[in-house]
Amino acid sequence: MNIIIAGDGEVGFHLAKMLSGENHNITIVDPHQELLKLIETHTDLLTITGDSSSIEVLEQANVRGADLLISVVHDEKINITTCAIGKKLGARRTIARINNVEYLTNENRELMRSLGIDSMVCPERIASKEIVKLIKQPAATEIFDFTDNKLSLLLIKLDEKALVLNKSLNQIASENPKLDFRAVAIHRNNKTIIPKGDDVFKLNDLAYVITKPQGIDSLMHLGGKEIVEIKNVMIVGGGRIGRKTAQLLEREMNVKLIEMDKERAFELIDLLEKTLIINADARDIELLEDEGIRNMDAFIAVTDDYETNILTCLLAQRFGVKRVIPLVENIDYISISQSIGIETVINKKLITASYIVGFTMNADVKSTKCLSGVDAEVFEFMVKPGSVATKKQIKHLDCPRGSIIGGIVRGDNSFIAVGDLQIKEGDTVVIFALPEAISRVQNLFN
Repeated sequence: MNIIIAGDGEVGFHLAKMLSGENHNITIVDPHQELLKLIETHTDLLTITGDSSSIEVLEQANVRGADLLISVVHDEKINITTCAIGKKLGARRTIARINNVEYLTNENRELMRSLGIDSMVCPERIASKEIVKLIKQPAATEIFDFTDNKLSLLLIKLDEKALVLNKSLNQIASENPKLDFRAVAIHRNNKTIIPKGDDVFKLNDLAYVITKPQGIDSLMHLGGKEIVEIKNVMIVGGGRIGRKTAQLLEREMNVKLIEMDKERAFELIDLLEKTLIINADARDIELLEDEGIRNMDAFIAVTDDYETNILTCLLAQRFGVKRVIPLVENIDYISISQSIGIETVINKKLITASYIVGFTMNADVKSTKCLSGVDAEVFEFMVKPGSVATKKQIKHLDCPRGSIIGGIVRGDNSFIAVGDLQIKEGDTVVIFALPEAISRVQNLFN
């Protein structure tokens, strides 16, 4: 596939790195010459310095031969213009990153399509929804739902309370014959393992698990996790993510939002009905104590200063807050955050990439999820007639090394993948895959 990525920083670069191993022809357009020199040093990608909304620059990037034009710069006006012009010049499909959620209404989506924008991604809106899911399921470090919540991917850190420590998958299955979940990966010492029956869980492992809804309670029990009810939430940062998160939570929970900018704080008073707005600096420890940090069940830091987000979450943990979630934009900081005790982070680059990667695949992909802190992805494939995956039982399928089938949704029913199960046409299949396996995984569903 011929892909043009218009970016102005790390989002475009990260997306290009993810796609570069998939035999695509990728051209990056970016106004920052120094960044492009760095990209050229570490990759063999074609780079063009310039403004992606320029007709001359797009033609230089061969937009007429582009199968996919992706514009993910920070200015949504540039993204809209880039995609509109690119479509007119011959790009087959366009995707624009946008910040203004009003563009996402059905009426405005049609307007955008008429301008030449086939799809839009709003990282801030997706981030807010992910935060709300993590607040409502506080024992999990990461959550992603498939096919109307019929299957879910949960990430759980195994501490001293986990009942599965020093047990193999075979032993756990023998002791619990009716499990409604399956471990699809173990992340240990910065290495991701696709587990087999004789693999053993160890202390501080990060376990990725595919589960049916009815399996969550049992999963939490075996993982040694307490079900904590979240009632009181403190949010730091009143930007798009903080505001949307407060809107989604304020009818069910007691929400306090701390915003340093006075003008924005007054705007939030008009936008949020039940949230208490505090105009202050959340790095002030005395302020946090005065505002009841010790009584908070969850603390969310989503300012534009990512060091502040990490610092204030560490402070909240010291005060006894059980659930902390910082927005961390530097991908290198994710593993660092986890190593110092912050298990859950939100990253807009991974959110954006998760949405876009599915458009670049040959098979019919309903959704993708790029995971935090681990170089792996989860895919939701729709099984086409005649697919290789339908020819044999799962245990006889030639699944690529570095991949594992986690579960299947068939109509209103969901199944955890076991060897005797056979995939059928029309099924939705959830697969966990390391980067080297992704292209071969697609072959199962072509």
